[in-house]
This record gives sequence, structure tokens and C-alpha cells, in this order.
Amino acid sequence: MTETRATLIGIYKADGGVIGELSYFFGHLIGVRSCSLCDISHSPVKKKSAFKQLEQELFKEHGIAIKMIHLNERNEREHKASAGREPCMLLEYPDQSISMFLDAVDLKALSGSVTSLRKLILSRLDLYL
Repeated sequence: MTETRATLIGIYKADGGVIGELSYFFGHLIGVRSCSLCDISHSPVKKKSAFKQLEQELFKEHGIAIKMIHLNERNEREHKASAGREPCMLLEYPDQSISMFLDAVDLKALSGSVTSLRKLILSRLDLYL
């Protein structure tokens, strides 16, 4: 499948950019900052290869693109849909409407597992598309 049916928008509970990344890194190191979506998608140094594979699989087999953004990178629609519920994953449809797909409770329950995220996404796709 090469046509995009929808886009999953993952929103990290951290700001992007050098200062945001460093703030999160050191806050996480001393235990005052956490983001369960970061734990799923990244190792301490870079994006997990299993997460990259999931991104490719979802697009190739299901037409679902994945876009990962930080708090300070959200547009107005993404902000309205996610405010106070980060980290989360939104589902954006071709008509640009957005719904909550996975909230912070869902992501925390996955305990950093890409495999569990894959299973949860696939199980919910039929409900949303």
C-alpha cells in the first residue's frame, strides 16, 4: 500500500531543540522528567531500530504514516487535541480531523516496548479506520 490512509502523530512530553533535548535528558537522568513515548521510540542515544521498522511496516502494509513531534512543535489543531494529555498519539485523517488514538495511560502501560505498541496500534486500527 502506498497511499496514506491516516497519520499517527506521536507527541513527546518534552520540548524539541537543543535546549529542550538537554533539559529532558538531564531531567530524565535525575528522575524529574519522564516520557513513556520517548521510552518506546528511543534508546538513551537514538531512535530504536524496532521503532523505525514499525514506522515502515505501518506505512507499507496499512498506509499509516507516523509523525513524531515535541510539545513546542505542535500546530494549533495538534495542541487542542492533545493539551494536558501528553505524551500521546493522535490519529489525523485525510480530511485533517484529529482524534486521540493512544493517551498517556495507554503509553505508560506499554513499559517502553515497541512490540507492545505495534500490537496495540494494529488492534485499534479497525476501530478508527
